[in-house]
Amino acid sequence: MTIHIQDLKLQCIIGILDFEREQTQDVIINFTCQYNYKNEYINYVDIVNLLKKTMIVNKFKLIEDAILSLKSEIKKNLPLINSYTIEITKPSILNDCRVSISNNHTFNS
Repeated sequence: MTIHIQDLKLQCIIGILDFEREQTQDVIINFTCQYNYKNEYINYVDIVNLLKKTMIVNKFKLIEDAILSLKSEIKKNLPLINSYTIEITKPSILNDCRVSISNNHTFNS
């Protein structure tokens, strides 16, 4: 099975610039994961809550650090997930574009 979470919008502290450390900014997360459904399911609300909590609580300086931290949290808290793709976007940091970083990960069985 595949779960798609699209355009999850939240506000958090993320970035290395002085103003990014003082004020929250919009972040958009797109997340897709695969798992083997065998009478156990993954509640997509649990995924959304994990993504939001991790981003808000940790106040990351880099999107790359956020992605690595989320990998650890997903593995620990959502063990049914076999693989996932995540994209984190800062839509308002530059006036003429949206900046994103993405990563794909497969967990070893």
